[in-house]
Amino acid sequence: MGLARMALAVLAVIAVVALLVIGVRALLSSLDTTAPPGRAHTSGTPSSGGRVPTVRIECLADTCPMVTVRVPGGDVLQHRDMTRGEEVSYYEPELDVVLTDAGTVRVTENGSTRPRGDAGEQEEFTVTGPGE
Repeated sequence: MGLARMALAVLAVIAVVALLVIGVRALLSSLDTTAPPGRAHTSGTPSSGGRVPTVRIECLADTCPMVTVRVPGGDVLQHRDMTRGEEVSYYEPELDVVLTDAGTVRVTENGSTRPRGDAGEQEEFTVTGPGE
């Protein structure tokens, strides 16, 4: 009976180690800032192959509250606060953007800077990529 218990204990340890390895790999891949084509690109590295993003948002305040970017009728690409200096770029053909405080961010649409909103003003707009 001792051999069977030892075998079960070894299998349990192997299972725990396997789950740990899988969890660590999943965590590391979720922290990866390399975005697939058409998705967000965070600051710190050059933009995707010289392409101009459909929309680029840069946080200018200590905290830029709730910046939402989504594909119309589809995926929510971002729905969170941003911090000073943080930038995101999206390359989708069409995007809906909601800025809780339009005065805290700089928005670039297809390479052109959008006029900044007033402090505390909420803005909602749709951006269509070039040639769309």
